[in-house]
Amino acid sequence: MPSPSASQASATSTFRRFRRNRRGSAAVEFALVAPVFFVLLFAIIETAIMFFASQVLETITQSASRQILTGQAQSANYPDATHFRTSVVCPAIPAIFNCNNIYVDVKNYPAFTNVVINSQIVAGSFDSSTLSYNPGGPGDIIVVRLFYQWQLFVTGLGYNISNLNGSQRLLVATSAFRNEPY
Repeated sequence: MPSPSASQASATSTFRRFRRNRRGSAAVEFALVAPVFFVLLFAIIETAIMFFASQVLETITQSASRQILTGQAQSANYPDATHFRTSVVCPAIPAIFNCNNIYVDVKNYPAFTNVVINSQIVAGSFDSSTLSYNPGGPGDIIVVRLFYQWQLFVTGLGYNISNLNGSQRLLVATSAFRNEPY
């Protein structure tokens, strides 16, 4: 049977050898840092894609607003927002949006001072009950808004930019103008 001092010396030398051996330290450090790194990376990518989608929605709103501004939408006699959406908005939509999930709000105001833009978020849900379609006539003041509920995937670890229930963010694009005398 080995003496207690020999086994203690053996344990001490084994511990020193283990402490000096660095072969697996990079793998252990990466395993500790990798989850946080990848969550941060995916959060940055998702935020960038969401801002890109928001800018695309702004461009689509400007294009659709031009149809009202010049009187082309009024001449086409779109009876409601659904027909305006399918005829004017949807053809301009790229693959990142689903046309069925875009909501259109076109309102007519007597003066720019009367324009009121309310939030469409009520208790964490999108409220489409106040949306309307009134493109007005020549010289009228119009506010066109497009809404899209954007699905978010990286909402953990304290990074949550959703403003709707179900990890969604309401993207809103607005255009205000006076119709041309067409």
